[in-house]
Amino acid sequence: MASIKIGIIGGSGLYKMESLKDIQEVVVETPFGSPSDAIITGTLDGTRVAFLARHNRNHTLLPTELPFRANIYAMKSLGVEYLISASAVGSLKEEVKPLDMVVPDQFIDRTKNRVSTFFGEGIVAHITFGDPVCKNLAGVLAESIASLNLADVTLHRGGTYVCMEGPAFSTKAESNLYRSWGATVIGMTNLPEAKLAREAEIAYATLALATDYDCWHPEHDSVTVEMVVNNLHRNSANAQKVIQEAVRRLSANPPSSDAHSALKYAILTPLDKVSVETKKKLELLLKKYI
Repeated sequence: MASIKIGIIGGSGLYKMESLKDIQEVVVETPFGSPSDAIITGTLDGTRVAFLARHNRNHTLLPTELPFRANIYAMKSLGVEYLISASAVGSLKEEVKPLDMVVPDQFIDRTKNRVSTFFGEGIVAHITFGDPVCKNLAGVLAESIASLNLADVTLHRGGTYVCMEGPAFSTKAESNLYRSWGATVIGMTNLPEAKLAREAEIAYATLALATDYDCWHPEHDSVTVEMVVNNLHRNSANAQKVIQEAVRRLSANPPSSDAHSALKYAILTPLDKVSVETKKKLELLLKKYI
């Protein structure tokens, strides 16, 4: 199968767009187990893309249960160089309204039970992560949103995504704490993805889709499940349009990314001291350095 350079992780609705042609399901096994679901490949305006339903297409996986390493490794094995993560989030700022889109440039880690590295078992690597999002890929996403003039959607460039463990949502005290830190949105999935994508030398950016205000908001108690589900559907429709435009721009002019050489100086263990088993397990990540 030919290499696919653009990957998307998000809800299953993202690969049900009418313009996606030549759809195939690809079952990928990795040294880290099976991904969340089969990967859906297809052609979008002439460009091959790969979609993964993060929580499985039937939404059977809690955020803590997600096989993050398998998901990113599977994308890497298909040849993905640019990874867009579409994610529902709660807003921590009055100005970020439900249905708005945020392209964050920072993360805060509040997870407790996630494995967020491919390394260990006799090999040590420390990626730089001061700028956890690829600024050039984020720029393509933001420009795509801005060019579409979507109704009811305001674009917010930059901002901080708090990644919490879940599955319960925040307490009001926690929500107000994150607001005091200046955070913009809150979700449960993107930080492990960003760390692993960087280790896999894949450019990564988040398309954060606000569904509601987090519990800090004085009107939060008036939010109904029906309202949130309606916003999820509207967000999915908007995200499809953004992804199609972003894929068109990436295909026409793929940007450079520091992420594509993230391991160049990150690996501290001499590779001749790494066991054959570990090198085989990580061959996909290490082969250009061996």
